[in-house]
Amino acid sequence: MKTGLVSARIWFLCSVILSLGSLIVSLCLQPAIWYIFIPVLIASLTGGLPVFIVLMFILPMIARNKGSFSYLFLLVSLACAFCSLLYGYAGYLLMQFPIRRSNLFWTDRLNMLGSITGVLFLTAMLSLLLSIKQLQRYFMQSITYNKNQTNKMETTNYSENDHSETKSSQSNKIFMKGIITAALILVMMIPTIFINNLVQERQERQESVVKEVNSRWAKEQTLTGPYIYLPFKVNGVDSQNKPYETTSHILIIPDNLHVAGRIEHELRLRSIYKVLLYRAKLTDKGDIIIKVPKDIQPDLIKWSDARICFGISDFKGIEEKLMVRLNGADLELSPGLPSNEINETGLSSPISLSPADIGRSLSFSMEIKIKGSQMLHFVPFSGNSDFTLESSWPNPSFDGNNLPNERKVTDSGFNAKWIFNKANLPFGTILRDFKFDESTLAFGVTMVEPADQYAKTNRSIKYAILVIGLTFSLFFIIELLQQKPIHPIQYVLIGLALVIFYCLLLPISEFLLFDIAYLMAAVSTILLVGLYAKSHFQNWKSAGIFSGILTLLYGFIFVLIRLEDTALLVGSIGLFIILAITMYASKKVNWYGKSRLEMQM
Repeated sequence: MKTGLVSARIWFLCSVILSLGSLIVSLCLQPAIWYIFIPVLIASLTGGLPVFIVLMFILPMIARNKGSFSYLFLLVSLACAFCSLLYGYAGYLLMQFPIRRSNLFWTDRLNMLGSITGVLFLTAMLSLLLSIKQLQRYFMQSITYNKNQTNKMETTNYSENDHSETKSSQSNKIFMKGIITAALILVMMIPTIFINNLVQERQERQESVVKEVNSRWAKEQTLTGPYIYLPFKVNGVDSQNKPYETTSHILIIPDNLHVAGRIEHELRLRSIYKVLLYRAKLTDKGDIIIKVPKDIQPDLIKWSDARICFGISDFKGIEEKLMVRLNGADLELSPGLPSNEINETGLSSPISLSPADIGRSLSFSMEIKIKGSQMLHFVPFSGNSDFTLESSWPNPSFDGNNLPNERKVTDSGFNAKWIFNKANLPFGTILRDFKFDESTLAFGVTMVEPADQYAKTNRSIKYAILVIGLTFSLFFIIELLQQKPIHPIQYVLIGLALVIFYCLLLPISEFLLFDIAYLMAAVSTILLVGLYAKSHFQNWKSAGIFSGILTLLYGFIFVLIRLEDTALLVGSIGLFIILAITMYASKKVNWYGKSRLEMQM
């Protein structure tokens, strides 16, 4: 078999497999463009020419190595993997350039790069498997040729040359095995990308379940008011000197407002997910002073159309009818607002006012029973106001535009109090032509669930390269020290065992606490790898070393997951110590295959 024929076969099969794959995908997703495989085949043949040239140079170099066919086939596979990575990066750049995805997270970029590289590498491996007989004949011919050349060049000093070649061969084997181990570490990172996608998928599923339950229960609530809507007539003359009359209005907000309430949380189960909901009982008290701007005459005010208003985000959260006791009269609020400058949704009720009420202070009180999900916010729509909340939920997040003036958070719940006055609000108690965005002043509390297992699982996956890399390095060093070689397939099995850790962690953490799930997954993985090391090295000492180091490693990662602000500092120090220990252990390795006498000299 000639090098050109083997290289051309692999290059052509890769192009054909890619085109057939595009045909299958188009028939499944968009049958109307089934002919897409034709330009894909042409583009693959053209774009794959550099691979053909690389194989022309690489195959003879690989054929010169001494080893079994499986070893030589592995070297060819690594060369194809490297080419797939280069083409994958080029494809990633081509996909990114026209749409300018500069806002993608690094995980999204890594997923895109890994997906393209994975498809190309799978195509290359299929073409190699279809060409395995041709590769066997090619390498057998090269081995026979090398043996004949070696026999012709034998001399009298054969023993010295043989000793030198043995040392060189041993050094080359260690070097090649190191390259293979490093490549396998990178290859084993590909499954973690898919696991990361699975974590995101499960998290999105949880979020969709939470949104579905919230929409049926009640969404996040933001409360505003109460305040009084007071319309008045505006007389004017148009451009043709014809008089006209329109209606405008003013809003009168309370001079003083006192809100006190208690929030009771509820955890509802939907499938395997927990949804955090709440019920709140609030008491609003205060007074509103009826004032009219000087440029508005009292006889122009439509006193009969005055209304008291109250803003709320989601009507489904109202558990009992809302009643306002205004100046001794009980008023029932109904859905609908006379204007939407402040709130898009809310309730209102007609009130009885007259010019005699100007300058008068009207006291009011409300009992509010509502339900919602996660967040309860208020808008400080008053001259002077204070808001007091308490709950038995131990994990609040005080958010919005203002933090509490007073707060106390314990394992049994929280208490918080916000205080506002006329000096720190951007409006007075009489509003006219008012443009308002409630999000600029809204504040409150969000009920946070601390056990976010998906975020913690995702953080643990980010350290996968540390676990896989150090474990492979440890196996490689002990393999050299004990002179018991480990086959690359065994490295793949060990890597898959380490990847399975995350597959165990994700589903177990959905049913149990994350700490317990982490312990169960870690113990299972440590026992599996430790027993496998015992079966290979045939002693418990090596198994104990692997088990102990994996235990320390998983414990170190668990600490990093639990830390927040100091995770980077602790992680950097830990990595420095781990690297120092690895460097110290590697000094005992006979990297060049020298004898003890040579090493002492």
